Amino acid sequence: MARVCELTGKGRQVGNNVSHANNKTKRTFLPNLQNVTLISDELGKSVKLRVSTHGLRSVEHVGGLDNWLTKTSEDKLGPDARKLKRELAKKAKAAA
Repeated sequence: MARVCELTGKGRQVGNNVSHANNKTKRTFLPNLQNVTLISDELGKSVKLRVSTHGLRSVEHVGGLDNWLTKTSEDKLGPDARKLKRELAKKAKAAA
């Protein structure tokens, strides 16, 4: 399983450990991923996603999962989030 947030696309970064003697060794910085169940109000169901804490705060700031998906472009979303976005678009189209 890839260490990538399904909502924001935030992934692994590479950097250096730097010792007191200024020796540099490669290391990775992993995002703080959490398994979360988010509720879609418009679809009326809950969805399990693997989301970074930064992504979770962003979703709460925007006002929920439905608002986040409508405002975010598809190229930044993971496959599960893309499916949800398409379902939301279908439901909105059918309601209009």
